[in-house]
Amino acid sequence: MSEPQPLSAGHVLEYTYKRSVGPVLGRFFTSLRDGKIEGVKTRAGRVLVPPMEHDPETGEATSDDWVEVGPGGTVTTWAWVAEPRDQHPLDRPFAFALVRLDGADTAMLHAVDAGSESAMRTGMRVRARFADAPTGGIKDLACFTPEDAE
Repeated sequence: MSEPQPLSAGHVLEYTYKRSVGPVLGRFFTSLRDGKIEGVKTRAGRVLVPPMEHDPETGEATSDDWVEVGPGGTVTTWAWVAEPRDQHPLDRPFAFALVRLDGADTAMLHAVDAGSESAMRTGMRVRARFADAPTGGIKDLACFTPEDAE
């Protein structure tokens, strides 16, 4: 008698819907498409980038007061990606970094195209590089590059 074969069924997990980003992230992505970065002020006057609908410290709704920030900023911390994967934003080694943009009180996570790990450092100045063909999403901010490399 032969061994029983295990039962199997193919299944593809997918989400066939599009998510609505709402008015705050919608405006943020529209700004990126237009080549600028905006944050939103909390009731206490702090500028959040990326913008949020609610202040993470108090839970209060943020104001309708938008502020253009950057395009330069400072790396507050970083991690080097020596072997990027297909889903990463760059196809060559890069850093994921928290960048506090000029005029912002919070830092945003994004890629820094520094060329080499030895070129990265906490406190370095970087500048936004926007996509050549913007689409109205986060990838419109292609990455940051070191200011001294320009």
